[in-house]
Amino acid sequence: MTGVLTGKRGLIMGVANERSIAWGIAKACAEAGAELAFTYQGDAFGKRLEPLAQSVGSDFMVDVDVTDDASLDNAFAQLQERWGTIDFIVHAIAYSDKNELTGRFLDTSRANFANSMDISAYSFIEVARRAYPMMKDNGGTLLTLTYQGSNRVVPNYNVMGVAKAALESATRYLANDLGPEGIRVNAISPGPMKTLAGAAIGGARKTFRHTEENAPLRSNATLEAVGGTAVYLASDAGAYTSGEIIRVDGGFHVLGMPQQDSL
Repeated sequence: MTGVLTGKRGLIMGVANERSIAWGIAKACAEAGAELAFTYQGDAFGKRLEPLAQSVGSDFMVDVDVTDDASLDNAFAQLQERWGTIDFIVHAIAYSDKNELTGRFLDTSRANFANSMDISAYSFIEVARRAYPMMKDNGGTLLTLTYQGSNRVVPNYNVMGVAKAALESATRYLANDLGPEGIRVNAISPGPMKTLAGAAIGGARKTFRHTEENAPLRSNATLEAVGGTAVYLASDAGAYTSGEIIRVDGGFHVLGMPQQDSL
């Protein structure tokens, strides 16, 4: 994939640290030749992000709160001023109160439901609305991240499953809206990964181990594998892929039950 993103510019949203899926994607995109900008929220995340951004040759970082319209407007105004156009955006942002990522979905609070949907699903729509004017003349790619808890019950995933279901539906509707301008919209669905976000979900270690032992490839996805998928989707090779949920989970999604040795 060397050089397939040369000349393209992309915004990566949601890098928390070097184990983030967003960072795996950023690193792969940089290795493929892309010029990158990054968003973060708050000084603590900014300090973690800065050396990572520098390691891929980027000095373009913007503080963004995706629940604040003015903050989003400011971020995209900075992108417009510096670049004018943009080729791809990676939306890797999700949040829920970790106290509600254990136990029963029935106990989800109204406040956390609304907040989880706003940050994890609606923010993708807000990002797309602001990215569209920077892509409409030359086309582009919008990518987000989801998980199989959107369409199957995963213990403790709870409200995040509902939010990811909304995000996947938004992906399809945005793909239809923006397709006439040559803008592709897709989601990548990795299996469980050892990330800061994943660790907040109750029973995360058991879930990771179960999928690793039972997936057809007997392995969970790596950051490199997810990054490679993102490079394909953002490159010209993905020119006719839109509205898709691309699963990068070692094949776990095809199973009807665990492998015989795990029954």
